[in-house]
Amino acid sequence: MKPLGYRAYGSIAHLPNSRIGVGDHHCHEGQGKIATQKVRDKHDLVIVQEKLDGSNVSVAKLHNRLIPLTRSGHDASTSPYSQHIYWTRWVNQRATLFDALLREGERVCGEWLIQAHGTRYDLTNHAPFIAFDLFLDKDTRLPYHAFKHRLANFELETIEALFCGNEAISVEKALEAVSQSRYGAIDEVEGAIWRVERKGEVDFLAKFVRHDKQDGYFLPQHNGLEREIWNLPPAWLGV
Repeated sequence: MKPLGYRAYGSIAHLPNSRIGVGDHHCHEGQGKIATQKVRDKHDLVIVQEKLDGSNVSVAKLHNRLIPLTRSGHDASTSPYSQHIYWTRWVNQRATLFDALLREGERVCGEWLIQAHGTRYDLTNHAPFIAFDLFLDKDTRLPYHAFKHRLANFELETIEALFCGNEAISVEKALEAVSQSRYGAIDEVEGAIWRVERKGEVDFLAKFVRHDKQDGYFLPQHNGLEREIWNLPPAWLGV
Protein backbone atom coordinates (compact mmCIF):
# COMPACT_ATOMS: atom_id res chain seq x y z
CA MET A 1 0.00 0.00 0.00
CA LYS A 2 1.19 3.50 -0.87
CA PRO A 3 -0.56 5.94 1.48
CA LEU A 4 0.41 8.94 -0.66
CA GLY A 5 -0.44 7.21 -3.90
CA TYR A 6 3.05 7.76 -5.31
CA ARG A 7 6.75 7.24 -4.58
CA ALA A 8 8.05 9.09 -1.53
CA TYR A 9 11.29 10.02 -3.32
CA GLY A 10 12.18 9.90 -7.00
CA SER A 11 15.34 8.86 -8.78
CA ILE A 12 18.20 11.37 -9.11
CA ALA A 13 19.79 11.46 -12.54
CA HIS A 14 23.52 10.80 -12.93
CA LEU A 15 26.05 13.31 -14.21
CA PRO A 16 28.02 12.37 -17.34
CA ASN A 17 30.63 9.66 -16.61
CA SER A 18 28.98 8.68 -13.33
CA ARG A 19 28.61 4.95 -12.77
CA ILE A 20 25.02 3.93 -13.41
CA GLY A 21 23.19 0.80 -12.38
CA VAL A 22 20.11 -1.01 -13.61
CA GLY A 23 17.24 1.44 -14.04
CA ASP A 24 19.48 4.52 -13.63
CA HIS A 25 19.75 7.31 -16.18
CA HIS A 26 21.99 10.28 -16.95
CA CYS A 27 20.85 13.87 -16.64
CA HIS A 28 20.58 16.13 -19.68
CA GLU A 29 23.98 17.21 -20.97
CA GLY A 30 23.09 20.85 -20.37
CA GLN A 31 22.28 20.21 -16.73
CA GLY A 32 25.63 18.48 -16.29
CA LYS A 33 27.41 21.54 -17.67
CA ILE A 34 25.48 23.92 -15.40
CA ALA A 35 26.30 21.86 -12.31
CA THR A 36 29.96 21.13 -13.04
CA GLN A 37 31.27 23.60 -15.62
CA LYS A 38 29.51 26.96 -15.81
CA VAL A 39 26.32 28.40 -14.31
CA ARG A 40 23.84 30.13 -16.60
CA ASP A 41 23.84 33.50 -14.85
CA LYS A 42 23.64 35.14 -11.43
CA HIS A 43 20.36 33.37 -10.65
CA ASP A 44 21.87 29.87 -10.37
CA LEU A 45 22.76 28.53 -6.92
CA VAL A 46 24.82 25.32 -6.88
CA ILE A 47 24.93 23.22 -3.71
CA VAL A 48 27.12 20.12 -3.41
CA GLN A 49 26.61 17.54 -0.65
CA GLU A 50 28.07 14.21 0.37
CA LYS A 51 26.11 11.27 -1.04
CA LEU A 52 24.98 9.01 1.80
CA ASP A 53 24.58 5.27 1.43
CA GLY A 54 21.72 3.85 3.46
CA SER A 55 17.98 3.48 2.95
CA ASN A 56 16.03 6.44 1.60
CA VAL A 57 13.07 6.93 3.95
CA SER A 58 10.60 9.63 4.91
CA VAL A 59 7.82 10.66 7.27
CA ALA A 60 4.63 12.10 5.85
CA LYS A 61 1.69 13.80 7.53
CA LEU A 62 -1.53 12.67 5.90
CA HIS A 63 -5.01 13.29 7.35
CA ASN A 64 -3.25 14.53 10.49
CA ARG A 65 -1.49 11.16 10.86
CA LEU A 66 2.27 10.51 10.74
CA ILE A 67 3.27 7.74 8.34
CA PRO A 68 6.86 6.41 8.11
CA LEU A 69 7.55 5.52 4.47
CA THR A 70 10.07 3.65 2.37
CA ARG A 71 11.43 5.27 -0.78
CA SER A 72 8.88 3.45 -2.92
CA GLY A 73 6.11 5.14 -0.91
CA HIS A 74 5.00 2.05 0.99
CA ASP A 75 4.16 2.18 4.69
CA ALA A 76 7.46 1.23 6.36
CA SER A 77 5.65 -0.81 9.00
CA THR A 78 4.67 -3.31 6.29
CA SER A 79 8.21 -3.73 4.93
CA PRO A 80 9.80 -7.21 4.99
CA TYR A 81 13.11 -5.60 6.00
CA SER A 82 13.92 -5.15 9.66
CA GLN A 83 15.68 -1.81 9.05
CA HIS A 84 12.31 -0.34 8.02
CA ILE A 85 10.55 -1.77 11.05
CA TYR A 86 13.21 -0.07 13.19
CA TRP A 87 12.64 3.12 11.19
CA THR A 88 8.93 2.95 12.02
CA ARG A 89 9.66 2.51 15.72
CA TRP A 90 12.23 5.33 15.71
CA VAL A 91 9.70 7.69 14.14
CA ASN A 92 6.97 6.67 16.56
CA GLN A 93 9.28 7.45 19.47
CA ARG A 94 9.65 10.96 18.03
CA ALA A 95 6.04 11.52 17.02
CA THR A 96 5.83 14.84 18.87
CA LEU A 97 8.86 16.18 16.99
CA PHE A 98 7.61 15.14 13.54
CA ASP A 99 4.09 16.34 14.28
CA ALA A 100 5.43 19.80 15.14
CA LEU A 101 7.72 19.86 12.09
CA LEU A 102 5.25 18.79 9.40
CA ARG A 103 2.11 20.40 8.08
CA GLU A 104 -0.66 18.48 6.38
CA GLY A 105 0.50 16.91 3.11
CA GLU A 106 4.22 17.45 3.77
CA ARG A 107 6.97 14.89 4.15
CA VAL A 108 10.55 15.05 5.34
CA CYS A 109 13.00 12.73 3.58
CA GLY A 110 16.46 11.51 4.43
CA GLU A 111 18.88 8.61 4.74
CA TRP A 112 18.38 5.90 7.37
CA LEU A 113 21.91 4.72 8.12
CA ILE A 114 21.27 2.10 10.77
CA GLN A 115 22.17 -0.77 8.41
CA ALA A 116 25.25 -0.99 6.17
CA HIS A 117 24.41 -1.14 2.47
CA GLY A 118 27.46 -0.41 0.34
CA THR A 119 29.25 1.79 2.88
CA ARG A 120 29.79 1.25 6.60
CA TYR A 121 29.44 4.19 9.01
CA ASP A 122 30.66 4.94 12.50
CA LEU A 123 27.63 6.73 13.93
CA THR A 124 29.17 7.48 17.32
CA ASN A 125 28.81 11.22 16.72
CA HIS A 126 25.90 11.16 14.31
CA ALA A 127 22.21 10.37 14.21
CA PRO A 128 21.09 7.28 12.31
CA PHE A 129 18.79 9.53 10.23
CA ILE A 130 20.14 12.42 8.15
CA ALA A 131 17.40 14.64 6.69
CA PHE A 132 18.03 16.12 3.25
CA ASP A 133 14.65 17.22 1.81
CA LEU A 134 11.27 18.50 2.86
CA PHE A 135 8.45 18.31 0.31
CA LEU A 136 5.46 20.64 0.60
CA ASP A 137 3.41 18.40 -1.71
CA LYS A 138 4.09 15.63 -4.22
CA ASP A 139 6.85 17.41 -6.14
CA THR A 140 7.64 20.79 -4.48
CA ARG A 141 10.74 20.60 -2.27
CA LEU A 142 11.99 23.42 -0.08
CA PRO A 143 15.14 25.19 -1.34
CA TYR A 144 18.25 24.40 0.67
CA HIS A 145 18.38 27.48 2.91
CA ALA A 146 14.64 27.35 3.62
CA PHE A 147 15.00 23.65 4.44
CA LYS A 148 17.86 24.33 6.87
CA HIS A 149 15.92 27.18 8.48
CA ARG A 150 12.76 25.08 8.84
CA LEU A 151 14.61 22.25 10.61
CA ALA A 152 16.95 24.45 12.66
CA ASN A 153 14.94 24.20 15.88
CA PHE A 154 14.27 20.47 15.66
CA GLU A 155 16.48 17.68 16.93
CA LEU A 156 17.16 16.20 13.50
CA GLU A 157 20.57 16.05 11.85
CA THR A 158 20.52 17.58 8.37
CA ILE A 159 22.78 17.28 5.35
CA GLU A 160 25.39 20.03 5.09
CA ALA A 161 26.60 21.89 2.02
CA LEU A 162 30.22 21.28 1.02
CA PHE A 163 29.89 24.06 -1.55
CA CYS A 164 27.10 26.61 -1.91
CA GLY A 165 27.21 29.55 -4.30
CA ASN A 166 26.80 31.00 -7.76
CA GLU A 167 29.50 28.74 -9.14
CA ALA A 168 29.65 25.35 -10.88
CA ILE A 169 31.61 22.69 -9.00
CA SER A 170 33.63 20.12 -10.94
CA VAL A 171 33.34 16.42 -10.19
CA GLU A 172 37.03 16.36 -9.23
CA LYS A 173 36.57 19.17 -6.72
CA ALA A 174 33.46 17.54 -5.25
CA LEU A 175 35.11 14.13 -4.86
CA GLU A 176 38.08 15.74 -3.16
CA ALA A 177 35.70 17.41 -0.71
CA VAL A 178 33.99 14.11 0.16
CA SER A 179 37.23 12.15 0.45
CA GLN A 180 36.82 12.60 4.21
CA SER A 181 33.24 11.87 5.21
CA ARG A 182 31.33 14.34 7.38
CA TYR A 183 29.04 11.53 8.52
CA GLY A 184 31.38 8.84 9.78
CA ALA A 185 31.80 6.75 6.63
CA ILE A 186 34.38 4.03 7.30
CA ASP A 187 34.59 3.01 3.67
CA GLU A 188 35.17 5.40 0.78
CA VAL A 189 32.26 7.79 0.19
CA GLU A 190 30.37 6.72 -2.89
CA GLY A 191 30.01 10.16 -4.46
CA ALA A 192 28.28 13.53 -4.28
CA ILE A 193 24.94 15.22 -4.96
CA TRP A 194 24.51 18.51 -6.85
CA ARG A 195 21.41 20.58 -6.09
CA VAL A 196 20.85 23.43 -8.53
CA GLU A 197 18.39 26.12 -7.50
CA ARG A 198 17.22 29.06 -9.55
CA LYS A 199 15.39 32.17 -8.41
CA GLY A 200 14.46 30.61 -5.08
CA GLU A 201 13.24 27.28 -6.43
CA VAL A 202 14.86 23.86 -6.81
CA ASP A 203 15.62 23.44 -10.52
CA PHE A 204 17.20 19.97 -10.62
CA LEU A 205 19.36 17.46 -8.76
CA ALA A 206 22.17 15.33 -10.17
CA LYS A 207 24.70 12.92 -8.71
CA PHE A 208 28.06 11.36 -9.36
CA VAL A 209 28.90 7.83 -8.19
CA ARG A 210 32.41 6.36 -8.22
CA HIS A 211 32.99 3.70 -10.87
CA ASP A 212 34.31 1.18 -8.33
CA LYS A 213 31.25 1.51 -6.06
CA GLN A 214 29.53 -1.83 -5.42
CA ASP A 215 25.88 -1.40 -4.54
CA GLY A 216 24.69 -3.33 -1.52
CA TYR A 217 28.08 -4.90 -0.85
CA PHE A 218 27.29 -5.32 2.87
CA LEU A 219 23.70 -6.50 2.51
CA PRO A 220 22.94 -10.09 3.60
CA GLN A 221 22.58 -11.40 0.05
CA HIS A 222 26.09 -10.17 -0.82
CA ASN A 223 28.20 -10.07 2.36
CA GLY A 224 28.73 -13.81 2.73
CA LEU A 225 27.34 -13.73 6.27
CA GLU A 226 23.68 -13.90 5.24
CA ARG A 227 22.81 -11.49 8.02
CA GLU A 228 22.56 -7.75 8.48
CA ILE A 229 25.60 -5.65 9.31
CA TRP A 230 24.50 -2.81 11.59
CA ASN A 231 26.18 0.59 11.66
CA LEU A 232 24.36 1.09 14.93
CA PRO A 233 22.91 -1.99 16.67
CA PRO A 234 19.14 -1.49 17.00
CA ALA A 235 19.33 -2.23 20.73
CA TRP A 236 21.39 0.95 21.16
CA LEU A 237 18.47 2.95 19.87
CA GLY A 238 16.03 1.36 22.26
CA VAL A 239 13.89 0.21 19.35
